[in-house]
Amino acid sequence: MAKRMVLNTDIRKGTINRNIYGHFAEHLGRCIYEGIWVGEDSPIANTKGIRNDVVEALKEIKIPVLRWPGGCFADEYHWKDGIGPREGRKRMINTHWGGTVENNHFGTHEFMELCAMLECEPYINGNVGSGTVQEMSEWVEYLTFNGVSPMAELRQESGREEPWSVTYFGVGNENWGCGGNMRPEYYADLYRRYQTYVRNYGDNKIHRIACGANADDYNWTEVLMREATRFMDSITLHYYTLPTGEWQTKGAATGFETKEWFSTLEKALHMDELVTRHSVIMDKYDPEKRVGLIVDEWGTWYDVEPGTNPGFLYQQNSIRDALVAGLTLNIFHKHSDRVRMANIAQTINVLQAVILTEGEKMILTPTYHVFNMYKVHQDAELLDLALESGTYSFEGREIPEVSASASVTAEGVIHVSLCNLNHAAAAKLPLELRGLAGQAAEVTGTTLAGTAIDAHNTFSEPEAVAPQPFTAFQLEDGVLSLELPPMSVTVLEIKTKA
Repeated sequence: MAKRMVLNTDIRKGTINRNIYGHFAEHLGRCIYEGIWVGEDSPIANTKGIRNDVVEALKEIKIPVLRWPGGCFADEYHWKDGIGPREGRKRMINTHWGGTVENNHFGTHEFMELCAMLECEPYINGNVGSGTVQEMSEWVEYLTFNGVSPMAELRQESGREEPWSVTYFGVGNENWGCGGNMRPEYYADLYRRYQTYVRNYGDNKIHRIACGANADDYNWTEVLMREATRFMDSITLHYYTLPTGEWQTKGAATGFETKEWFSTLEKALHMDELVTRHSVIMDKYDPEKRVGLIVDEWGTWYDVEPGTNPGFLYQQNSIRDALVAGLTLNIFHKHSDRVRMANIAQTINVLQAVILTEGEKMILTPTYHVFNMYKVHQDAELLDLALESGTYSFEGREIPEVSASASVTAEGVIHVSLCNLNHAAAAKLPLELRGLAGQAAEVTGTTLAGTAIDAHNTFSEPEAVAPQPFTAFQLEDGVLSLELPPMSVTVLEIKTKA
């Protein structure tokens, strides 16, 4: 099959919601404590206890929405333990993640302060698994009510006079597993009950999010959509990419062989089937596509780094993870009619993190660089892109060699994101630019590539994998001839002039 791409620059297919580029920060390992929160007395530069370097880095990638406090932690988190003077806050054991002591120094006020610093939307997950309807209802009231009430008074006593603006609120997390091991029928009834008391106060309108399926549990989606569609604004989906497909031995983050490289990308591509099939079920009950699909946990999950606490889920991040990020975001673009938000797991020091820290040191991972390169797609219009990719083969299995997506900004600037999944060979293919009506095109590009399949950044070599200018193209008669480096993520910018 001939390799070619045709970009119809005049065919727009809907808006890519900026929240697809969302993130997830759980009370897990060193994500919150050290990664985000160091305390006001720390020698690490901070503002109100929150690391300045982390805030600056996350603002650079225009993080649009941040999910908190979990994850599994959400369904054992009791929000009143995390307000008031820090020295008086209750301590607890984080039973899910490492058995460490949680001092609750990072709570509601600190999280909302972080979101203000990042200029992003908060996405709060409420506790259904071990919490009460009253507890969840009072949290929403505490956050958003601007009137006379016990929770508004408690907020004021805790130092916040005015309510916050909170749009996204999740009613439970993984209630099929760590959030209560529930059947979908049982959770559907619980969801209907709990969401009733997640009220809108004043001008604040809550976007109610139901706990959706784990990976290919299509029955969960069927039951929830059948029983609770009219009570929800979105439903979630969780899917992690495991090289081996086995939870007990997931595979290493570095030092792996070609077969793990290939199987990781093969399993990452499975996201397209998952989103497609869950969307078909959603279409049955919601043909108008009012309800959004939120993939609020996704990313790679490997065995922890040797010598680290196994409950902290700390792993390195390589060019392989960059490819997983790029092709997954391309898949979300394709399904932008349903996928309204996604949250990579997790922001710092946990799983597919965009940032790693070690004391006062901080490095940006290859995944971070993909988010920085792809941020141009946020709120842009998806363009029609026909791709006939070559195949990438390994031991009798085949996947597409190239993943691609394209969008146009409100200012008319076109961006094309391209992932060459082949670890050993450049991908050569033409990109035909249609619909420019004789306008001349000016093309520039950026690429992220590795020198080895596990190329990664370390605290001694923080720039080992970093974006570089992309110049391996020729433009002639409206056709771009491209040569994408092996194992690379590339973003082209196309500007037109009369």
